[in-house]
Amino acid sequence: MTQRRDRAWLLKFMSDPKGMIDSGDPYAVQLLQDARGVVMPSFPGMTPAMAEALLSLVEAESALEKSQFAGLQISDRPFTAQDVLLGRRLVRGEVAFSGGGTACLACHTLRGVGALGGGKLGPDLTKVYERLQGRKPLSAWLSAPATPTMQSLFAQAPFTADEILPLVAYFEDTARQGGQDVSAHSVTFLLFGLGAAVVGLVALDGVWNKRFRAVRRPLVESVGPKR
Repeated sequence: MTQRRDRAWLLKFMSDPKGMIDSGDPYAVQLLQDARGVVMPSFPGMTPAMAEALLSLVEAESALEKSQFAGLQISDRPFTAQDVLLGRRLVRGEVAFSGGGTACLACHTLRGVGALGGGKLGPDLTKVYERLQGRKPLSAWLSAPATPTMQSLFAQAPFTADEILPLVAYFEDTARQGGQDVSAHSVTFLLFGLGAAVVGLVALDGVWNKRFRAVRRPLVESVGPKR
C-alpha cells in the first residue's frame, strides 16, 4: 500500500474516503472507478490512532505469504444448471442462507419474479453481473459487501463459498438472458394501472351523474313551480 501512496495520504483516506473523493483527489477518484462506483464506507468512531493501528496491521499482513484474513476461495469451475437453480432459490428465499441472512428479494428485485415481486430498498439485480463486470468481481463483492445496508445485514451472517457460487451463477444466467430490467416492466405496469384507474373514475362519474339526475328530477317536480 505505502508503495503507491505515502502513509499520510492513506491515513487521510481511511479516515474519510468519501471526503477525499469529493475533494477531487485524482487517486481517490481512480480507486472509485476501479471499484465500479462502490464507495469505501466510513467507519464510525475512526480516530487517527485507530487508522494508524489498522494501517500497520495491513502492512504486517501484506508481508506474510498468506494473510490470516485471506478471503473465501470461490471455485472457478463452470456453472451448472443445479447452481443456477440453487441461486434462484436462495435469491427468492426458498432456501435460507446458512448464516440466517435476509433473502435478496426482501430488498431487491430482478427479472423473473413478477411485476410486483421483490423490494425497492436496494438496486435492481437483473444486470448486476454485467455492472460488476463478471464472475470474480461479483464473487469478491459478495464475500465482503461494501454498502452500509449490506454490512448491517451480513456482518454477523456472511455468505459462504457454497452460497456465493450459486448466487453468481444465477445472476450470470439472468444477465445472459438479456431483455429489460424489472424496473422497466414495473413502470409499464404502473402506467397501465393508472390508466385503468382513470377509466374507472370516469365510468363511476357517469353512473353517479345519471343516478343523481334520476333522484333530483322527481324531487323538483314534487315541489312544483314557485308562485
